[in-house]
Amino acid sequence: MNQLPEIFNNTPLLLLVLVWSLVWKGLALWRAAKRGNKVWYIIILILNSLGLMEIIYLLATNSKVKKTGLMNNF
Repeated sequence: MNQLPEIFNNTPLLLLVLVWSLVWKGLALWRAAKRGNKVWYIIILILNSLGLMEIIYLLATNSKVKKTGLMNNF
């Protein structure tokens, strides 16, 4: 029940999650700004999804993935 403080005390895990999230967020924000997607930029900037939403955005806007049809469901 009291596992939350244990998670916060695990510094290597927190650093790993922080770096993971920042890398994906940075890549997605860069692409959204470059493409002029203001709405996506704001959504990605505000929401923290541990990189999941950012990865989906990057895949959805990747021209190679679009050509293969892997992201047709999104």
